[in-house]
Amino acid sequence: MAPAPIRLKRELGIVGATVLGLGSILGTGVFVSIALAAGIAGPAVLLSIALAGALATCNALSSAQLAAAYPVSGGTYEYGYRLLTPGIGFSAGWLFLCAKSASAATAALGAASYALHILGFELQAALPWLGCILSLIITALVLSGLRRSNIVNLAIVATTIVALAAFALTSLSQLSAQTMTANLTPFFNAPEADPLQSVFHAAALMFVAYTGYGRIATMGEEVRTPRKTIPRAIIATLAISAALYILVAFAAVGTLGAQAFGSFEAVGSTPLETAAAAQHLPPLSLLVSVGAVTAMLGVLLNLILGLSRVTLAMARRGDMPSILGRLSPNQSPAPAIIFVGVIVSALSMIGDIKTVWSFSAFTVLIYYSITNIAALRLPKSQQLYPRLISWAGLAGCLSLATFLPVRTWLSGLALLAVGYLWHRFAGNSKSAKRIKRKIWNG
Repeated sequence: MAPAPIRLKRELGIVGATVLGLGSILGTGVFVSIALAAGIAGPAVLLSIALAGALATCNALSSAQLAAAYPVSGGTYEYGYRLLTPGIGFSAGWLFLCAKSASAATAALGAASYALHILGFELQAALPWLGCILSLIITALVLSGLRRSNIVNLAIVATTIVALAAFALTSLSQLSAQTMTANLTPFFNAPEADPLQSVFHAAALMFVAYTGYGRIATMGEEVRTPRKTIPRAIIATLAISAALYILVAFAAVGTLGAQAFGSFEAVGSTPLETAAAAQHLPPLSLLVSVGAVTAMLGVLLNLILGLSRVTLAMARRGDMPSILGRLSPNQSPAPAIIFVGVIVSALSMIGDIKTVWSFSAFTVLIYYSITNIAALRLPKSQQLYPRLISWAGLAGCLSLATFLPVRTWLSGLALLAVGYLWHRFAGNSKSAKRIKRKIWNG
């Protein structure tokens, strides 16, 4: 009988897991996606953020009880395999790898864009190259081990929170009642014809900004006392990030107005820094730009961590090449980390934030639909929360997906078709069939 795979070390406590979640959330979402959503929903983006946060909470609680019941690497990929079917499990893992690899590349490009802005360079040709270099540097950091990565992540999150708090408090303190009224009314003032549709479309985009908490579940194999730590860390992460999102959105829209803040043609690729510059305080603009760079790098770091763990789990089951399921002598999934780093670096050369973010919304909503279905299949003894929460999360994900553009659906379905073909090809190998039969039969 083949020996059981060597497991990863359990090194994350409640603080480390919460910081991991915040590092995954407070990045592209707060520095870019709020502007994207404001351009769609107008001042009602505040409602979109609240709706997305409520849906994220339902999904987070489903993820928390699944991760507590199955504290292993892989997240919904593993839950789908164990509680649903191998095909559904693979689909979840495939969607996660494709969507989050593109998101990681977007984070690298975002960090590069803000960094070039700080240095005063307008060299667009250098953007992809700098994004690629940053991806390789962060990959090397992740290879050095989880403990060191978590220390760097703590510094990144602290810098980001200080920058966001300084921006929000300074902006609100200088915001006159007249300016605020002019920029926030009428509340439902979306450029699109249907204000309600605009609110839900923006909520779908903002939902992606919350889903960084999933890194906590994805790395369940490395969390201490997972049944207690994972739910608490996920809830703390969501509460802190939701408060910051609403505060930052209120300050930015109140200062610039939704149309100016949400226009990428007007603000370029550094929308929050543009809102900070409106305060005519150069130190604040610099702090926001520095916070943006650290935040994007934090997202990149946490995505590479999460992606490598899903790759590891898929390789263990024969859904990815077996070499990616090996661990280095220090119990790090080095081959999976290198594989993910190379993919993200390559995607950094061609990334487009608007396209990627909308595409990520579709794939993430489908991914968390699978999460909620898996949570509904948990035995009663393993359920931590009422089943109504998972039903609400499932209904919310499927409903928001209908408000996304048709081309996004077509792209997502095409991606699933490619994944299906790969699954059939990989599943036909003798080694893959042996691995899957052994696991599926217990």
